[in-house]
Amino acid sequence: MDGYIGIIVIVALAAVLAVGGLFLLFRPKAKDLPPVETPPEPPAPVITEPRPVGQGERDGGGATTLPPPAEELLRPPPVEVPPPSAGRMVRLRDRLARSQNVLGRGLLELLSRDRLDDDVWDEIEEILITADVGVAPTRVMVDDLRTKVKVLGSRTPDEVRKLLREELLGQVGTDLDRTLHTSAPGDRPAVVLVVGVNGTGKTTTSGKLARVLVGDGAKVVLGAADTFRAAATDQLQTWGDRVGAAVVRGPEGGDPASVAFDAVAKGIEEKADTVIVDTAGRLHTKTGLMDELGKVKRVIEKKAEVDEVLLVLDATTGQNGMRQAQVFAEVVNVTGIALTKLDGTAKGGIVISVQRELGVPVKLVGLGEGPDDLAPFDPEVFVDALIGD
Repeated sequence: MDGYIGIIVIVALAAVLAVGGLFLLFRPKAKDLPPVETPPEPPAPVITEPRPVGQGERDGGGATTLPPPAEELLRPPPVEVPPPSAGRMVRLRDRLARSQNVLGRGLLELLSRDRLDDDVWDEIEEILITADVGVAPTRVMVDDLRTKVKVLGSRTPDEVRKLLREELLGQVGTDLDRTLHTSAPGDRPAVVLVVGVNGTGKTTTSGKLARVLVGDGAKVVLGAADTFRAAATDQLQTWGDRVGAAVVRGPEGGDPASVAFDAVAKGIEEKADTVIVDTAGRLHTKTGLMDELGKVKRVIEKKAEVDEVLLVLDATTGQNGMRQAQVFAEVVNVTGIALTKLDGTAKGGIVISVQRELGVPVKLVGLGEGPDDLAPFDPEVFVDALIGD
């Protein structure tokens, strides 16, 4: 009996082992999983030395310079040392000559002809009027030239050039006082009020004038009295920061007269040499705006005298600029003209017409878009640039 039971146990164990083997042999295989990829190590950062602008273009390099540290970004730009005003217009003479050859050289060509009949004189008159010399000054010039040509008779090129030079100098005026009143007697600073219509370049002229004065060794305070345009205030701040001039500004839409008053007060406090007050652009046809400009001047005069009122005119506006000048002169007693964009137009005759109509001299001229392209006006350099060497 025991033997029988043993056999049964052996058979059962064998059956269990057989079933387990068959299960292992025929069980479904697990679906192969994709191999796990090990991510590549990040490349080491490439650090290049800072290079001057344009170096990559010269040597073919394409490396990108890393940005400067945060403290360098917050650091104010270095204060610039502008060149002095002396000789500025001489340095810019070639630029003026290139843009004014229609006026000067056109007249030289006509006056050099062997025979000057009425048709030629009509052409001369047309050139002068087109160049914005004005109708009345043109007639005076043509009459003077006709008389002198008759006296001379035959004319060499040098004689024609001399003749035209003398006539233009006489019309531009060599005897006008073109002194820019940027210093005042006593301890107070001189006050320069900059006025004009929209778009003539008042804020830029104010900033460039600050550079001129700083280049001459003066201490300058700028007043951002154009409170209606935040961009104008920011622009003036940039000009001041570049040359180390303090800028007084007020809230956007604030009272311009208050800002102007505070600027003069700061100039007195800091013992500045000059305070330049930039005003908002005004249409000469808007009575309310012009009255406000008069208020700015009156408020300033409660603190200090206004020594210079500069009217900024765009040389390309021609005779329209003349009408603007007349209205401004009635409101704030303009003492000098700053002509901008004189390098971009052949209509330099506005120098003659604006002075003749207002009795106010051109004191500054803008001869380009660079920061140092504002120059004290020199009649002889101007005329020599018109007619060439």
